[in-house]
Amino acid sequence: MAVSPRMIALTFALPAESRDIVRSIRGKRIDQGGYAKIIYGKLDGNEVAISHTGVGGAACQQQIDHFLDAVRPEFLVSSGFAGGTGDDLKAGDLIVAENFSDARLLAEAVKGAGNLRRVKLHTAASIIDSAEERRRIAQESGAEAIDMETDVIARACAARGVRMLSLRVISDTPGQSFPIPPRILFNMERQSTEMRQVLIYLVKHPSAIWRLVRFARRIAEARNQMTAAIIAVVKTM
Repeated sequence: MAVSPRMIALTFALPAESRDIVRSIRGKRIDQGGYAKIIYGKLDGNEVAISHTGVGGAACQQQIDHFLDAVRPEFLVSSGFAGGTGDDLKAGDLIVAENFSDARLLAEAVKGAGNLRRVKLHTAASIIDSAEERRRIAQESGAEAIDMETDVIARACAARGVRMLSLRVISDTPGQSFPIPPRILFNMERQSTEMRQVLIYLVKHPSAIWRLVRFARRIAEARNQMTAAIIAVVKTM
């Protein structure tokens, strides 16, 4: 008798993070019903469902509840970008959060994608840009990396008995910071980048143009590495 493929849930804050993995799945179909769309398909023979939670805890809460209730996965991989609290990590480094991940899933992930670094992850309430604030978080929490959704996702998974793996890629550090102020780069209230505001800033600060270009290249490479790690992990599990 054939063994039914497992359902694996994948979450990202934004489509910009999931772009490469969405392109990698086969038999893609989209469910537009409910709170927000869910992307279904197959990845290495396993059924996967992808959800975009939005940036930050408030945006994430409703979406993750709807997603888990609709999909009911065997386990969930919370993925996307994260910032480093110090310069021990660099952009492009792949991390798994020990404090948010199921121990067995974490061990299997490290085995499947050997370039994963085990770290403690801190979920912040806002975008953290300053090196001083990152150092404070590191000192108070012992965290080596920061994101804005994982704690919310972990609590939703725990409430439903869903095992979770937190796998992310470092996009920025104190030494590799955002090219323009985060409040201009991303509007939290609207959950989008307002290109008009970005262009106004670049006109006033033309030296930021090249920094933005370098940042975009760095993000593309980080996303590529994260995608390869997710595929390796799903294959192993």
